[in-house]
Amino acid sequence: MKTSLFFFFCCSLSLLFCFHLPRVSSSAGVDRLKLPPRGWNSYDSFCWTISEDDFLTSAKVVAKYLKSHGYEYVVVDYLWYRRLVPGAYVESLGFDVIDQWGRMVPAPDRWPSAKSGKGFTEVAKEVHSLGLKFGIHVMRGLSRQAFDANTPILDITTGRAYKESGREWRAQDIGIKERSCAWMPHGFMSVNTSLPAGRAFLSSLYHQYAEWGVDFIKHDCVFGADFNLEEITYVSRVLKKLNRPILYSLSPGTSVTPAMAKELKGLANMYRVTADDWDSWGDVASHFDVARDFAKAEMVPGEGLLGNSWPDLDMLPLGWLTDQGVNRGPHRQCNLTLDEQRTQMTLWSMARSPLMFGGDVRKIDMTTYKLITNPTLLEINDYSSNNMEFPYVTGKILGPTMSHLTRQSRISMLNRGSDHHHARGVGLTSCKDPNANGWSVESLDQYHEQICWREEGEKLNQEPLCLYKRICSNDHVLYGLDSRQLFTSDDRVKSCLDASPRHKITSREWKKKQPSFSTCKGDANQMWKLSSNATLRSSYSGLCVRVKQVKANDIRISGVRSWIATGRRGEIYVAFFNLNVEKTLISAKLSDMAKVLPGRNLEHKAACKGREVWSGQRYGAVGDPLEMVVEKHGCALFVLTCS
Repeated sequence: MKTSLFFFFCCSLSLLFCFHLPRVSSSAGVDRLKLPPRGWNSYDSFCWTISEDDFLTSAKVVAKYLKSHGYEYVVVDYLWYRRLVPGAYVESLGFDVIDQWGRMVPAPDRWPSAKSGKGFTEVAKEVHSLGLKFGIHVMRGLSRQAFDANTPILDITTGRAYKESGREWRAQDIGIKERSCAWMPHGFMSVNTSLPAGRAFLSSLYHQYAEWGVDFIKHDCVFGADFNLEEITYVSRVLKKLNRPILYSLSPGTSVTPAMAKELKGLANMYRVTADDWDSWGDVASHFDVARDFAKAEMVPGEGLLGNSWPDLDMLPLGWLTDQGVNRGPHRQCNLTLDEQRTQMTLWSMARSPLMFGGDVRKIDMTTYKLITNPTLLEINDYSSNNMEFPYVTGKILGPTMSHLTRQSRISMLNRGSDHHHARGVGLTSCKDPNANGWSVESLDQYHEQICWREEGEKLNQEPLCLYKRICSNDHVLYGLDSRQLFTSDDRVKSCLDASPRHKITSREWKKKQPSFSTCKGDANQMWKLSSNATLRSSYSGLCVRVKQVKANDIRISGVRSWIATGRRGEIYVAFFNLNVEKTLISAKLSDMAKVLPGRNLEHKAACKGREVWSGQRYGAVGDPLEMVVEKHGCALFVLTCS
């Protein structure tokens, strides 16, 4: 159903109950700093171009229809300081509005209430009057624009320019140009936090945000591949000393590991553990492994700033959306099927990820509304425990052939091998490694070319592993998979090779690090250069791709996944996920569930009853094994009560 909610809402509030829209009030009076944060973010529906009027209109919708479901934050995403004029876009330089101290301020052509130095003060007041909390996105350290202008630094203790050792300190004294943001190199750079002047600059930034009335800060380009523990630590210290709580979120999260995240103990409230998530099945499926790893590391939740911390699987790109990097607002429906949307929402809830809705709330349809306010999912997200991937699950594909593997299974197959006879594994190694020299250009036709891997002595009749050439950026290229081997034509357009994190890694780590394939975004970690010595070098990590033969018995393909958790009233939540492209019968034994749920006696004679959320099916007695036929890319969610 695509009908706008406003069609229903404008008639009368009583009409809501005719459609039995779920209402939950379990979060009322609860300290949400101890629960996964929940709200709306402007990025998926407006990119960077949102205006004050659009934002406040959206906030009113959130207050009226989502606040009662725990959606309490409304967040302006990046580049709110950029003027929306010809020539301004995501990577442009020189279009930002900064004050005399080199601090970003809202662009008055988009945020008229910011005139006369008010910043976001009036917007925050309006948001607070709605009973919501106001959030903004900020970048790392210092802007390139402020650095080039060499602006003075504000000393918040005196209200004048910062002075030390008999001189006035400026932006070029504290900016570290060689530590620029990887995905916005012309935009922002780190500051030297070992210098008092660098710390003074950061203090002036975050005190200003607090003065504006900001309740949520999404700090970008300081985590994952751009990890800057020094800046995170100092910002956290500043926020902790304020007279009111500000939720501290870290983004983005490429190449994040639980070990890296454990260094954030007590410093933040949520941190991205994935790259940007968009409305493609490949993006959804790529979250299963990382969600599993953080749950296994017992980081759901962790100790956070003035509360708990949560691994963040990124926003929910559902409903009415825009595209990345465009200078316009919402213009299309979510590309995910309803089954895929349910899978995403269920995984996010079972993994207890923050739930930040990204669609245009002004045009939200009834199906999307019911999905993001589903009371069972929100209960799981808020209050479940013992959340983990459940490994004792089996699947039987019911489609006509086993040849249609899932996209992620085929990606996994490439990383572990490509077929039972000539299996190949892909890894990263030093570009000096002679075993990395095997790539060559092969033309497809007069308009397209690909690079293929052939080792010396390889049989000519053996089909090589090939990557299609994607988008050029000077000498650097995006490469995606050859559809003949792994993908359909639709997949081929969207999937590009990702590199490892941007840091020096040891020779031991080379054996563990693997490139992966994800949605083509043109990010720095997807840029590669084919060198004259037949190596394929990552422009991001400095490592090269190596392809090698692996044993056939190392190849494992699994198209089904499952998660399990317990509820605050003793109920058991079990989710089945079908990553296959065919209907699949998924099964799990109750006795196996007892292996991962402490203190539970779930032998086959145990009296369990329950229901399945998406079908509405109720069970007077749950069979053993618990099983259900699940649609392609879909899921089943069981709520069990066992005596």
